[in-house]
Amino acid sequence: MQWTDRIRQVKILLVLVAVVIAVASLVVSHFLVRDLAVEERNRMEVWAEAMRTLNQADENTDLNLVLKVIDENNTIPLVVMDSAGNVQTFRNVKLKGATYDDSLAHAARLGRQMFASGHYIRINQDDTQDYFDVCYDESVMIKRLNVYPYVQLGVVMIFVVVAIFALLTSKKAEQNKVWVGLSKETAHQLGTPISSLMAWTEMLRETYPDDELIPEMDKDVRRLQLIAERFSKIGSLPEPKPSSLQEVMNHVVEYMDRRTSNKVVMVRQFPEHDIIATVNASLFEWVIENLCKNAVDAMEGSGRITLFMAEEPGRIVIEVSDTGKGIRKKDVGNVFKPGFTTKKRGWGLGLSLAKRIVEEYHHGRIFVKSSELGKGTTFRIELRK
Repeated sequence: MQWTDRIRQVKILLVLVAVVIAVASLVVSHFLVRDLAVEERNRMEVWAEAMRTLNQADENTDLNLVLKVIDENNTIPLVVMDSAGNVQTFRNVKLKGATYDDSLAHAARLGRQMFASGHYIRINQDDTQDYFDVCYDESVMIKRLNVYPYVQLGVVMIFVVVAIFALLTSKKAEQNKVWVGLSKETAHQLGTPISSLMAWTEMLRETYPDDELIPEMDKDVRRLQLIAERFSKIGSLPEPKPSSLQEVMNHVVEYMDRRTSNKVVMVRQFPEHDIIATVNASLFEWVIENLCKNAVDAMEGSGRITLFMAEEPGRIVIEVSDTGKGIRKKDVGNVFKPGFTTKKRGWGLGLSLAKRIVEEYHHGRIFVKSSELGKGTTFRIELRK
């Protein structure tokens, strides 16, 4: 719980930092662009005044400063149009067109667009009704600054996503380490008493060779040995071998029949031919057994469990269905998470270990195919051929 709370706090902090950075970037960029836009308009006013001076120049006018102002504009696109809408001149504009007339028409369209956006400066001619409009567009720098905050926001969001993913991965790795350590320690602790029980069973068999209870005791001891073996394999690479899935499923049915009441009916729906799959029979049997035990608990000791198995193109399908109380929709996505359980007793590890065995060890899939409250649940396992 403490780890979960710490992860939640870190995620909230990362999101808040990302929001603060994004807002700060947008605010700073807005004021910077606004100031640059005002400066560019001032430059255009100076440029327009230089054009007016050039048009009204006579032989006594010094044009050195005027021409210098006009030539220094190498960044701001502009189109100069007269009162009739004709293009007089243009600078820093990429023209399109095969001929000069086409290029001029394109420049005129650009000029009208700049005028419509409010980026123009009108210069009146002295003693006449004529005027010309210096229509200009934002420079490349301002356009880049307009886009930059959103690019920065995207980078920050990517950073947050990567950081959260790293935190979740480390959390999962730590959880896996805990489950593996717990499993191996359980197998180790079971080893000594199981060995003693096996020795005592052999002594009882020699002393009471005709006792009918001793073989049953021996079966239970061997069952404990199998459970310890399964726990010891968690966290290590299993050794999958071609195995009969019918045989694995039949072992589970026989085991469940001996340990459940006659009110629980086990129904087998298997194909007539045997299905061979490359699995670790001991671990895979554990998966099916776990699903059946959960089904018995969900049915509260009375109902029908259906084991279905079939071959489909490229995969083998196994389904375990029950007639129990079902799973709520909001809980379907959590049933395989470690620690999640709807039982009054239980650690919530069975299905998480089953998922690990199927997906990590056998490279298959296990999921809740369907579930309806009051009618039952179907778990589906898919294995590659």
